Amino acid sequence: MIKKQYQALLTVVIFFCFGKPVISQVIYNAYAKVTSITASTLLAVSNVNQVNHTFNTGEFVIVMQMQDDVIGANTTNAATFGDLSTIANTGKFEVAKITAVNLSAGTPTSITLGSALVNTYNTGANSAVQIITFRRLSAAAFTSTNSITGLTWDGNVGGIIAIEVGTVFTLADNITADGLGFAGGLKNTPQFASTSCDPNYIMAIGNKWAGKGEGIYKNTNAAFTGARGKILTGGGGGNDENSGGGGGGNYTSGGMGGPGYNGSASGCSPTVGGLGGISLSSYIGPSQVYMGGGGGGGHENNSVGTVGGNGGGIILIKTGTLVTTGSCGAISITATGITTANAGNDASGGGGAGGSIIFQVNTYSISSTCPLTVSSNGGTGGDVGYSVAHGAGGGGGQGAVIYSGSQPTVNVTSSTVSGNGGSSCTGCTGTINGQPGSGSPNSGIITISTGVLPIELIYFNAENRKNDVALSWATATQQRTALFSVERTTDFKIWSVVCTQKAAGNCNVTLYYEDVDAKPLDGISYYRLKTTDMDGAVHYSNSVDVSRNEGPNAILIYPNPASQILNIISLHEEPLYYNLFDITGKEVIVNAEVIGSSKTVLETALLPHGMYFLKINTGSEPALMYKIIIQ
Repeated sequence: MIKKQYQALLTVVIFFCFGKPVISQVIYNAYAKVTSITASTLLAVSNVNQVNHTFNTGEFVIVMQMQDDVIGANTTNAATFGDLSTIANTGKFEVAKITAVNLSAGTPTSITLGSALVNTYNTGANSAVQIITFRRLSAAAFTSTNSITGLTWDGNVGGIIAIEVGTVFTLADNITADGLGFAGGLKNTPQFASTSCDPNYIMAIGNKWAGKGEGIYKNTNAAFTGARGKILTGGGGGNDENSGGGGGGNYTSGGMGGPGYNGSASGCSPTVGGLGGISLSSYIGPSQVYMGGGGGGGHENNSVGTVGGNGGGIILIKTGTLVTTGSCGAISITATGITTANAGNDASGGGGAGGSIIFQVNTYSISSTCPLTVSSNGGTGGDVGYSVAHGAGGGGGQGAVIYSGSQPTVNVTSSTVSGNGGSSCTGCTGTINGQPGSGSPNSGIITISTGVLPIELIYFNAENRKNDVALSWATATQQRTALFSVERTTDFKIWSVVCTQKAAGNCNVTLYYEDVDAKPLDGISYYRLKTTDMDGAVHYSNSVDVSRNEGPNAILIYPNPASQILNIISLHEEPLYYNLFDITGKEVIVNAEVIGSSKTVLETALLPHGMYFLKINTGSEPALMYKIIIQ
């Protein structure tokens, strides 16, 4: 039976030789470039793509900084070309609600948001911001009927799949963002041949330099488009003669391209292959992610070189329960970088880096007869099919897979693996080949304690006190958030509600909450924060443990992290004294007193944010040291 698709979307139809049509892939999102932002709510837009969905009042969107001016002064003809100066706003995103759409001939020219954006977004010449519909497929349950993909990034819009299902999302088809990310580098034009092994890092694409891959810096300078220097996460292009392109970068860096041809068995020495795109692992998190960088192009002079591979795109999925059923064989959710084609007696391009996949999913119910594979792997650099060393492509770096909560493992296989480098000749080994992307396998798999779409939880704490347990949490943003509940358990089987508080609904400023468990249990208890959205969807924080009745020498310190005050309670009968040190070891508070069986309040509002150490002198016993965070 031919599957039917009832949503307004783009379908790709393939006709086999016997004439039976099969609907292949669907796109659910609309996209637009943001050209300016006024008062953090009015977004002027262009390059609008509403083929598959439209920007409508009352619906939610994602605003994301795709590229920014992050190269700084790293633009000289040296190996440092394309290094990161500052991450700026790149990769930051948030969820917002549309309250008005201004149209011209049916196409949006501006979009008004219901509340001010939390992040700052840069729409300058070397930056790119886009807005994407956060497509809600159903407020209740939804079952896919076709494979899902997104619009390929074109330098202004695309590269992202963002979908939400209210309760149960039954996945019967693949979700694919493979190659939707930053573009791979071009081959050199016109072709050129010498055996001089050109060492340049920065040159316009031309006869001696293949093109750099695209990355998180929006390049507008023609002189930066070619040669072996990487350009942030974009891999460098191969240099004359016949050296390979570098792999793109994302969570880990890409590998360097093969050395190039000079007539010797080992090729150019030192190598003139493209450098791999940089790693962004220090910046990636639940509200900051990146498309995979493109691999650099291979240098050619015999018309048999290959271009660099595109990076993987970004997938954002929000639902209560993700389900597979039946005997499907296998289902996949992937944002892999593209593996480059092999070359003849020229050079191959570098592989694209893996993209990013974010799950805000409460529970997983994945059938053993329909297992799920989640991957954001780097693409492999192309081989060279020739007897003497030329330049194979470098492997793409791995992307990121982010889970809100524990990583699912029952019938779910997750991977972030860097791509291998290609072989620079038949029988070539070692450094003569293109190099693999860096990083140990699966280092890009990240688990976090908070939901990532759309609430951002800063912290959740449960702190033991003399007569009760202090509960505190803070949110950076809330969207459609109805209720907070703190739950307690002793066995992780039965959870009871300790307290509830009404949420703010939609809010883009930091909010702090406090409550207490007035009747805590003896022994060890575990607490978690339950968040309920306006549509009934729920999300949980990680659990924190509290141990009661620890004896007469207990010292209680809360909240930690602290923002306004830090409470210190000693159950010692005699007074104690404490000192507070900053991260450099400088004493901030000297020899202050803690009175036994009473609460001492330390004012922290005026202290600089950061890490501190609280040293408590217990007299005859060894001094106690506590790590304190002030935020």
